[in-house]
Amino acid sequence: MAAARARASVALTTVDASAPRALAGLVAGKVQPHALHAEPHAWIEKNCYVDIWIEVLAALGVEPVAVMPFALAVDFEGDQWTFFKPPHRDLRRLYGIDVQELNVWRPLAEHAIEHLTAGKLLSTEVDAYWLPDVASTSYRRQHSKTTIVINEIDLARERLGYFHNAGYFELDGEDFRQALRLDVPAESDVLPLYAELIRFDRLVRMNDADLARASRELLQEHLALRPSDNPVRRFAQRLSADLPGLLTSGLPHYHAWAFSTLRQCGAAFELMAAWLRWQALHGDASLVAAAPALDRVSGGCKTLILKLARAVNSQRMPDVQASLDDMAAAWDEAMATLDQHAGR
Repeated sequence: MAAARARASVALTTVDASAPRALAGLVAGKVQPHALHAEPHAWIEKNCYVDIWIEVLAALGVEPVAVMPFALAVDFEGDQWTFFKPPHRDLRRLYGIDVQELNVWRPLAEHAIEHLTAGKLLSTEVDAYWLPDVASTSYRRQHSKTTIVINEIDLARERLGYFHNAGYFELDGEDFRQALRLDVPAESDVLPLYAELIRFDRLVRMNDADLARASRELLQEHLALRPSDNPVRRFAQRLSADLPGLLTSGLPHYHAWAFSTLRQCGAAFELMAAWLRWQALHGDASLVAAAPALDRVSGGCKTLILKLARAVNSQRMPDVQASLDDMAAAWDEAMATLDQHAGR
């Protein structure tokens, strides 16, 4: 690719030795979420890993929509749809961002101080039980794994600034100690949290036309990686077999199932439709012809997630075949249109 690339200067600030931050100027509650995390999108939150990257990229001043072609290749994996994540190689190609696994060989807070001081962000798994931004779901209610990106840590004040889901937040006090496992003895045999280093000292900002062109190159790669047959039809077959048991398993089980299936499928194809419309503004307008079909897949998932919730609550067998048939036909239409206009 011959697109011109311009190095971007990013503000790096260290408050003091015990309270470093990687990105300056972020204040919890005052950071405007990216448009992908706002209406009219049906799936405001996608999954924790995609969501943090949308907000991190926006905070770095680059366009998150450009990295979304990977969502095209989501598949039905048997008991769930792909938990889709932006490939690290795509982040490097589009934005010059380098992501590497962090070997957590000492307390995570020490790693955070080390790397935030050096101007690197740190993503890590945490227990959502200790995240106040999910007060309506997991906070102090249930233990569940999620991913955050740490931008600022203040040991003295026990305060953490972090990206999670659709925003930028802070936690402190007991939440700080528990999220970072500061109260776990050093000799404990508890498994360390999985973490990654995010280096953006070589951040690249392309103009819209060059970024759209580079992103279309990713489309070709991910189009080749899409499922070899229609994944919606396979999902429909599995749902037909599992539906009687799903109706009697209760709402907590249903919500876990729905997140792993309908939400991942619906959010992925909504993101792809958003990417196609972005391309129409900055690159290849012909690709947008596939967007309405992808909207049908995403909208069908939204319809089903509500219909099935009511069915589980009432334990009455719903009629879902028509919706599934339309979603499967829409997937075929979208792929045929992309094949035609992407030059395959």
